[in-house]
Amino acid sequence: MAELMKGKRGLVMGVANEKSIAWGIAKAMAAEGAELAFTYQGENFGKRVLPLAQSLGSNFIMDADVMNDESMDRAFETLAGEWGSLDFIVHAIAYSDKTELTGRFINTTRENFRDSLTISCYSLIDVARRARPLMTNGGAILTLTYQGSNRVTPYYNVMGVAKAALESAVRYLANDLGPEQIRVNAISPGPMRTLAGAAIGGARKTFKTTEINAPLRANATLEAVGGTAVYLASDYGACTTGEIVKVDGGYHVLGMPQIENL
Repeated sequence: MAELMKGKRGLVMGVANEKSIAWGIAKAMAAEGAELAFTYQGENFGKRVLPLAQSLGSNFIMDADVMNDESMDRAFETLAGEWGSLDFIVHAIAYSDKTELTGRFINTTRENFRDSLTISCYSLIDVARRARPLMTNGGAILTLTYQGSNRVTPYYNVMGVAKAALESAVRYLANDLGPEQIRVNAISPGPMRTLAGAAIGGARKTFKTTEINAPLRANATLEAVGGTAVYLASDYGACTTGEIVKVDGGYHVLGMPQIENL
């Protein structure tokens, strides 16, 4: 490896298990020399995250609930106390009640709409505000989105609206934080076999449909997403901000399925 992230410290939020996109990013960052801290939510996830973090040489894990200000205060106070500064954050946090990720979007409840937008979008704004004082030499904030933000995807429902809001937040944050040399970008992989992705109705069909129709005839891999994250967070990404970077085998360029699949 080229050690593109050597000397950089970053916080990874949202690792659930070894199939998580956040985990793919963490592995790529560590392979390039980054020093990592991790957050988890609740004891059960903590038990999963600790051995993964340790496999990358990190024992720095913190409980953080984005719906609880006191929990977030403690996490960032710990981060400031341990490191004093921060070079990048990976925000891989999203939520919707899985019972509403089937059926019709029109049946979205007020409660789930509020929770989905708060956890999936507002949390990025909150995290960026907390990270800003620690990014004294500039930095990079990365989040994850999906094409359901701008194209109707079966059963993605309220998460599509949440991701559209998230992408807009990326642009506004990029403009706000740009003068301080803090870059804000999102990566948009196609469907991936993750714990979160499995909660969406028709996930297997969506995965297969993308795979056989994408120009590269393949879905994104954790390694490809991780490599893109390294670029965006490294010095090579110094002039890239406010972007939604597609890592989906080219599926987003299509206007219709491949002829052989009609």
